Amino acid sequence: MTTIKSFDGDEFDAYLALPASGYGPGVVVLQEIFGVNDYMRSVADWYAAHGFVALCPDLFWRLERGVQLTGEQWDKAIDFYQRIDEDKAVEDSAAAMNFLRAHPACSGSVGAVGFCMGGKLAYLLSVRHKPDCAVGYYGVSIEKNLEEANNLASPLLLHIAGADKFCPSEAQAQIHAALDKNPLVAIREYPGREHAFGRTGGEHYHAADAELANLRTLEFFVTHLAGAGLASAQQTLSTRWDDHVKYEFATRNTDDTLETMVPDAYVNHVPVMTGGVGHDELREFYSKRFIPQMPADTSMTPVSRTIGLNQIVDEMVFEFTHTSKMDWMLPGVEPTGKHVRVALVVIVRFRDGKLAHEHIYWDQASVLVQLGLIDSQKLPVAGVESAEKVLNPELPSNTLMGR
Repeated sequence: MTTIKSFDGDEFDAYLALPASGYGPGVVVLQEIFGVNDYMRSVADWYAAHGFVALCPDLFWRLERGVQLTGEQWDKAIDFYQRIDEDKAVEDSAAAMNFLRAHPACSGSVGAVGFCMGGKLAYLLSVRHKPDCAVGYYGVSIEKNLEEANNLASPLLLHIAGADKFCPSEAQAQIHAALDKNPLVAIREYPGREHAFGRTGGEHYHAADAELANLRTLEFFVTHLAGAGLASAQQTLSTRWDDHVKYEFATRNTDDTLETMVPDAYVNHVPVMTGGVGHDELREFYSKRFIPQMPADTSMTPVSRTIGLNQIVDEMVFEFTHTSKMDWMLPGVEPTGKHVRVALVVIVRFRDGKLAHEHIYWDQASVLVQLGLIDSQKLPVAGVESAEKVLNPELPSNTLMGR
């Protein structure tokens, strides 16, 4: 939790979730009528996991601080909703937006996403305080403030549930009439869905449409918020992955390697299922089976690197001479003294600024061919040629089919 100063000089709390990179664009998460409960925190965590600095302010604080209700406390939630000062709630949302813009982890670009009551607040924030963009999920009573739509100056995305009893067809028609012609507005409808279809575990939760709405929102935020902030966050992930590899292969230090990883991180060398889960297993693996068993001439030739919001995919050619035991790649195989070049891909996921997992893939058949352990003339497999073709795609194709 963190503290925000309101426009009228008081202070209120908000839940802050940071991305793995430690830096990114901001998203103000505007609550449902149940307060900043576990679900709203999970929403903020979801945006943080996708590269955003997420802040969920307590908008009931003027009535009661720290409200956290469940769906079974519907009557109490409705009471808070009916008593809230909507204009003050919008101002508090704007104060949260300003707080994020000044936060050292935030790139300066800030959007908002709201649900139910927060869906309308996202709209009102958009027309009154100019976030960089805003998203509303099944907002309630937006039609009552459509006269303010002319003040809209930034992109707005609205998700409307077709069977929402809190936003009936008449209200939906009014929203379309007022906003459809505005090029800044996108309205997405979900026919047959009921109010709160996106709330995980809720009575009307619909997994497929919830995922669709979330992906549309994520694309919307990446388009309108990421910019230079995304590039900086991606560079941070790239640097942290490079540091991890340096500790594995250059300095060969197990403690430094583990320091780059979250406590429950795991490594999975997919072809032979070696690795480990958690620091205890990984310490055993790295210190006894991986780092000390890496041949001295091991090298990696980069081929490509793709960096997302919280994940890296690294493609390379991995090369070594099999002069020592390599239990992590060749369990039970004594050193052959032969040289190996193999294409290798690593998928690295980050969480809380550190590595959460590594999925590592290579063509084990190609390795075994090069070590003389299987006969490529009798099987539809290739040896070093597969790695050479990754480095030089102009080499001949279809040679196995032609023999």
